[in-house]
Amino acid sequence: MKIETFEDIQAWKKWRELTNRIYEITRSDNFNKDRWLRDQIRRASVSIVSNIAEWFERNTDKEFKQFLFIAKWSCWEVRSQLYIAYDQWYIQEKDFTEISALCVEISKMISKFITYLHQTT
Repeated sequence: MKIETFEDIQAWKKWRELTNRIYEITRSDNFNKDRWLRDQIRRASVSIVSNIAEWFERNTDKEFKQFLFIAKWSCWEVRSQLYIAYDQWYIQEKDFTEISALCVEISKMISKFITYLHQTT
């Protein structure tokens, strides 16, 4: 399948799912009390999907690798902040486990994408 838009990228769909889950859990009353953490974890999750869309406008493999690294770092940031949210009882263990696993899956997808680009450029 030819990728014509960023929406065609399977990993982007997972990143979008992650962002939606982050927004879902941060709407709770407990999480809303900590506006700094709520806003920070939302920004980090949005950064992941935004970097892919931005790359499509620039459309160079070298820049894409950089955007992928930024997305990977943002994914780690979300995962780290999930620990804080869990430790403060803002989220349930089930949500923590599911979203953390999604972060790991996305991070692996990004790594594969980076490896592929290194091999083809």
